[in-house]
Amino acid sequence: MDSQLSLNLDSYLGTHATAMIVRSKRATVLANNLANADTPGYKAQDLSFKNILNKQSDNQISLSGNNKSHIGTLQSATLSPTVMYRVPTQTSQDGNTVQTDIEKSAFTENAIRYQASLQFTQSRVSGLIKAIRGE
Repeated sequence: MDSQLSLNLDSYLGTHATAMIVRSKRATVLANNLANADTPGYKAQDLSFKNILNKQSDNQISLSGNNKSHIGTLQSATLSPTVMYRVPTQTSQDGNTVQTDIEKSAFTENAIRYQASLQFTQSRVSGLIKAIRGE
């Protein structure tokens, strides 16, 4: 009998695998903002998580490898986030638009959401491993 069970890991993991890549990139941008809080003329940047995921759902990122029996990794190169500049609520005399309280808040929220996606992905993979083992 030649029946094979096909599993689409993209649909099984949902958008959480892509979300972790985007959140990681956003963490880098936000950390860069905080590192440049005292740099004259520095413009605070951010990524639109929602816009990036909407673009990616249109492009349908897939897990693929060089052999049909291998599972690859998400190609982060296919994610090309557009960096946007944050509009400050208060202007500074030196032209720096970083507001540390806003940046810290955004960084913390991003980290919490990254952790949530990581835990979801871990539970899905753990469930898959249990199913493979027949537990």
